[in-house]
Amino acid sequence: MHSEVVREWLQKAEEDYNAIVKLEPAETPYVICFHCQQCIEKYLKAFLTARGEIPPPTHNLIRLNSAATEYEKSLDAICDFLEELNPYSVAIRYPGMSVTSEDAERAIEIMNNLRLRLKNLIDKVMNSK
Repeated sequence: MHSEVVREWLQKAEEDYNAIVKLEPAETPYVICFHCQQCIEKYLKAFLTARGEIPPPTHNLIRLNSAATEYEKSLDAICDFLEELNPYSVAIRYPGMSVTSEDAERAIEIMNNLRLRLKNLIDKVMNSK
């Protein structure tokens, strides 16, 4: 049962990723930053689900990663990157926060690195069962 839910999280994360690769940072920085955060949020939730946990209903990457580090201590090292993406879930959707193409390019860089890292961890967990 939980492997189906893991697959669903991964599919949704990849939909965010596929949206990102089709967009131009100079034209849609807000949308890119939002989808980068969403992609990593879903990968963290997939990891927690793979470990048998029900992910907390939050967009907060730091909170999700805190739960994930209970199973994988090396994820402590990604906190600074998560701090950068975290505002792109909720705060960015309201007036008062804007992003540039440089912010979008940085978000893509972070997302790409974290996506691969989390994908590998999830594969490792799923293949060990």
